Amino acid sequence: MSDVNKTLQKWQASFRKGTDFDSWGQLVEAIDEYQILARQLQKEVQSSNSSDFTEEQKKTLGKIATCLEMRSVSLQCTQSTEEFKLEDLKKLENIIKNILTYNQEFPFDVQPVPLRKILAPGEEENLELEEDAVAVASCIEAFPPRVPVSQGTLLPRLPSEPGMTLLTVRIEKIGLKDAGQCIDPYMTISVKDLNGVDLNPMQDTPVATKKEDIYIHFSMDVEIQRHLEKLPKGAAIFFEFKHYKPKKRFTSTKCFAFLEMDEIKPGPIVIELYKKPTDYKRKKLQLLTKKPLYLHLHQTLHKDS
Repeated sequence: MSDVNKTLQKWQASFRKGTDFDSWGQLVEAIDEYQILARQLQKEVQSSNSSDFTEEQKKTLGKIATCLEMRSVSLQCTQSTEEFKLEDLKKLENIIKNILTYNQEFPFDVQPVPLRKILAPGEEENLELEEDAVAVASCIEAFPPRVPVSQGTLLPRLPSEPGMTLLTVRIEKIGLKDAGQCIDPYMTISVKDLNGVDLNPMQDTPVATKKEDIYIHFSMDVEIQRHLEKLPKGAAIFFEFKHYKPKKRFTSTKCFAFLEMDEIKPGPIVIELYKKPTDYKRKKLQLLTKKPLYLHLHQTLHKDS
């Protein structure tokens, strides 16, 4: 397979990954994937020594990058008057696939992203945003106020039932190399089956305010909203660590961890952290770091005999 065909396959896979996240409502992950792909396309557009694509094809790639950014902005901005819909974006997959032979008029009246840096997620810590690196759509200045999560949405313990067991998970602390830089950190807790389907209401902890060295201390109790005996085989409890990114103006998932059924037992437990996006099906897990950084929990079982 030629290098250009490998590149096109890579772009198509990234595009589908982003639209899948978008369809599933995983908006933070969708935005990240769209921005990564937009940056890759823009690098190709700006490349002066590439002969894989004609100038006309590069112009089309630039317009696709614009559409990806417009969709990202639509997901972040509820007040946009120029909303770019997911079904519109999906029309572009075929253009990416057939870019070498595509000779029709572009379906949307957009201009290629101007020459500038497009930052992939994570790069904003290392690069200064240029003045013209504001989002493409005009609604970027009209971001709605961020909804404060400081109070959290933790739920009370369920009523006890004879012979049934309830679980309280105390989130003690999480170890992160950049713990001190995380703004408004909190955890989202969910219970999923093997297919990633929610079994319980999702809960958010209040924002953690105590930071010490490489640790963010939570010291918060989470009441799992189903008796353990009623959880299906293969279920798992997920802990997603989230923090606010002021330069992007949205809350991002940094990493996640999970407890499987055979790990539910009284007392302390330390579990590993994995790279985002959250893999609810637990198929392709990647450790966040090789360093010994973990999520520290303490479990309490309540059984009504």
